[in-house]
Amino acid sequence: MADVESLLTALRSGDRAALGQAITLAESSREADAAEARSLIEQCLLVAGEGLRIGITGIPGVGKSTLIDAYGLWLIAQGHRVAVLAIDPSSERSGGSILGDKTRMEQLAQHEQAFIRPSPTGGMLGGVARRTREAIVLCEAAGYDRILIETVGTGQNELEVDRMTDLNVLLLIAGAGDELQGIKRGIMESADVIAFTKCEGDARARADSARRDLRGAVQLLPSRPSGRRAEILLTSAISGEGIAELGALVETLHAGDRASGFQEEHRRSQSLQWLDSAIEQGLRESFQRDQGIAQAMPALREAVRAGTKSPFAAATELLALFRTGGAPRP
Repeated sequence: MADVESLLTALRSGDRAALGQAITLAESSREADAAEARSLIEQCLLVAGEGLRIGITGIPGVGKSTLIDAYGLWLIAQGHRVAVLAIDPSSERSGGSILGDKTRMEQLAQHEQAFIRPSPTGGMLGGVARRTREAIVLCEAAGYDRILIETVGTGQNELEVDRMTDLNVLLLIAGAGDELQGIKRGIMESADVIAFTKCEGDARARADSARRDLRGAVQLLPSRPSGRRAEILLTSAISGEGIAELGALVETLHAGDRASGFQEEHRRSQSLQWLDSAIEQGLRESFQRDQGIAQAMPALREAVRAGTKSPFAAATELLALFRTGGAPRP
């Protein structure tokens, strides 16, 4: 564990390269890295938790990266250190990130008080990457007190981000109907703040109208667990309009949640969800590494493909094999 100790020391000093190495270790699917990754995360958990975790979600093209660029610079100007975990869709072939959001945060990426990490989803649903929770802990241990999680932005399954953030900002474009934006009720219900983007020039009038309409719709939604309903803002990353208002609102909501004890209770619930997720992930990885499963899988997959065995029967057979370790069932 000597390497873990030296990595932790560099990480705690704010070394961005060490933080990148630590996240790579946490994201590794190699069994040989698992013990070191667990040790590192456990030690970082002792010093993490003081940051504000903010989800930024919205459909592709809404301007998430551009807004984060402006918002991140505003946060730095307020004395914060900003980490951005930009979750990219994974390539089906290589498994790697395919969007490269870092290239669209040009000013923020160059700032010494910022850290930007694109990560592939790795097949995870919910708009987040497989090890986003661990990456958040590592960023906080490295001294970043504002963690922005930019989700994939499908508009369909991004509710998972609500299980790892303190506040969520949903970005919309004025003039695009719900059927175009793919905004579902669940996504709306997970938002603490709704911000219309690109509200410059002629778009400002459309945005004002859309905000009025949306205010009525938001009143029909259940309140957030905090007891609030989403507040709606107009923003333009190009002109800078609304960026300070967005930042100030998020900070006000954060301060209120800390003072009321809601944030602490919310994070306790998230820890239980992390436990469930870790169990599921651990079982999946153990299943995939099992030698008996590896031997039986090709024939069963071929049988399912050929239609000679149902997927359910094949799954039952594989799970029984996994539970018994290959021994015959009594």
